[in-house]
Order: sequence, then structure tokens, then C-alpha cells
Amino acid sequence: WYQRRVATNFSRKQLISLGTMFGKFSKTGKFKLHITALDFLSSYAKAKVWVKPGAEQQFLYGNNITKAGLGRISAGTDKYDGVVVYNMSDLPLGFGVAAKSTLECKNTEPNTIVVFHQGDVGEYVRAESTMS
Repeated sequence: WYQRRVATNFSRKQLISLGTMFGKFSKTGKFKLHITALDFLSSYAKAKVWVKPGAEQQFLYGNNITKAGLGRISAGTDKYDGVVVYNMSDLPLGFGVAAKSTLECKNTEPNTIVVFHQGDVGEYVRAESTMS
């Protein structure tokens, strides 16, 4: 409430931005999440995935997560659910889309992709100049 009240004291030309940027709308009207929304998403996420230390670096380089790199997955995760990716120390690393459900992950081969990469904290370094 206080932030909104302070913002009303500025004209629209003087106000640049307020708060955390969650993403941007593309030219086609689709909303694309930015990694800046990770802190908010991680506290409210229902579907979570934990990666092993060996797969952590690969995820941070923008690669998908395979069954071999999967540490844990929250129960009840359905196929194509949005997931928040954590390391084994519960530090949020990014977000993605589940390629397999929790049940499918148990019976799949080690080289099968289980999470599609969408965004990670490594984007701060890779796209620092374009994030605005």
C-alpha cells in the first residue's frame, strides 16, 4: 500500500518502474517469464525438482535435465507442469517444464529428458546486457 501511495506522487513521465519484473510480453502476445521471477515462484511452487550436483552445472548452462541428473521430484507432478528446479541444498536454480510425470520418471531410462529447461540463474551472466 505504501509503495502505491508513493508512486501516485510522481507523474507518469517520471515513473520508470516499480517492483520486480516477472517477464515480458512477446510481439505475438505471449507472456515469457524471466529469471527475475524465480524468488517469487520458488516460495509458491507446488511442483519441484531437485538436481544432483553433477547435473546442476549442466542445467545452469541451459541444458535439459535427464533422469540420471534427477535427485528428487515432488509427488503428484504431472507431465507438462511448470516446475521450479532446486539443487540438493534447496537453493532455487531456475524453472522448467516437466517432460515426464512423477510416475513416468520412476520407470524411464537414465538418458531420458525429464525436465525441459526454461530459465536459470545463469541467465544473469549470459544475458546481462539484454535484461531490462
